[in-house]
Amino acid sequence: MKIAIVEDDINMRKSLEIAIGDYPEFEIRSFKNAKDALKHLDDSFDLVITDINMPGMDGIEFVKTLEGRYDVIIMTGNATLSRAIESIQLGVKDFLLKPFEIETLVTAIKRSDTVRQKVKTAPAKSGDGEQNGFLAHSPALEKLIALADRAARTDATVLLMGESGVGKEVFARYIHEHSPRAKKPFVAINMAAIPENLIESELFGFEKGAFTDAIEAKPGQFEAADGGTLFLDEIGEMPYGVQAKLLRAIQEREVQRLGSAKPVKVDVRIISATNAQLEQKIAADAFREDLYYRLNTIPLRIPPLRERREEILPIAETVLARNCERYELGEKRFGETARDELLAYGWPGNIRELIAVVERAAILSDGEEITPEALFLESRGLKRERSIASMERELIAEVLETCRNDHAEASRMLGMSPGVLKQKIETYNL
Repeated sequence: MKIAIVEDDINMRKSLEIAIGDYPEFEIRSFKNAKDALKHLDDSFDLVITDINMPGMDGIEFVKTLEGRYDVIIMTGNATLSRAIESIQLGVKDFLLKPFEIETLVTAIKRSDTVRQKVKTAPAKSGDGEQNGFLAHSPALEKLIALADRAARTDATVLLMGESGVGKEVFARYIHEHSPRAKKPFVAINMAAIPENLIESELFGFEKGAFTDAIEAKPGQFEAADGGTLFLDEIGEMPYGVQAKLLRAIQEREVQRLGSAKPVKVDVRIISATNAQLEQKIAADAFREDLYYRLNTIPLRIPPLRERREEILPIAETVLARNCERYELGEKRFGETARDELLAYGWPGNIRELIAVVERAAILSDGEEITPEALFLESRGLKRERSIASMERELIAEVLETCRNDHAEASRMLGMSPGVLKQKIETYNL
């Protein structure tokens, strides 16, 4: 297995080189920065291990540039944990919090190789469907869905706000599919995934000869979404110069291709999303205030998974079943300790992180039961001491057993109302 280590700190780089080099199954090549690595990476490499904070090009930009060609493990300190979470959106499945034992990194490398081999040999199937709807429900989610239903019946612009991985595109699709535009196109475009100099032509299209590589005319995403919905994800990453043109397109309901003097009428409903604080960007003159208010007609703030804990186990079980079918793994289930860890972990990467963790655990577990070791959450900051949630779950289970599942008696013994007890029984899946 050929591994690239990208680390600007020479002491850390050499330490990793020496430590991992002790394993004969690994061939190591190290680089002092991302730009140096990009000059030498080729198809012979299987895995990239990279730091986030590096001069010139940081780890996130580096991962974007790799475009999914390699498995990637991120190394990060607490100060850059939020950036490590961004990497999940880019397909990075593992990140290790510094400081870590070399054995932890070696375990992560071997896990990555096992998953890579299994995925490579898995029969080709259509997508798992995570983006086609909601995988679980909770009071917070139900409240938000009710608001989305009301928004769907209108043609107003919607701004979806929330952390990376909470399911903003799922909500955007839900609104589209429950709107009068449901039979028309739903077109999604991610501002953060497109080079800055190409965003304008991607949105509005271009005519033949508009620039050097424009060998033929091409309609933009506005025209592609005509009659339907255009979803602008990571709207906070849109270049300031393009924002005025977007505002005009929304207000005038027309676009003008690059290289053309003739406007094209479009009928498009705009849904945008952001995990950034747009008010701060406005204060820093990085986002237009008039565009913000035009996009923010109906604001919907999606709570993070840690505020929707009732969804964690149902989502995990649904994703586990799908991956067992996809990879022909037979039936698997989460052990009690693994379930406790799923509930105790904070899920900073939200649903996207949960889906990635469960997929890898399904592949890596040898038996029918998913263990905490297969979840590999300790490397992401989960402390193995018992959490309040796990202790509460244990106590409620013990009392219910003592009371022979008499909820009224259990409620009295625990000193909590029957309604609260019922909610906790559902949360802990007792």
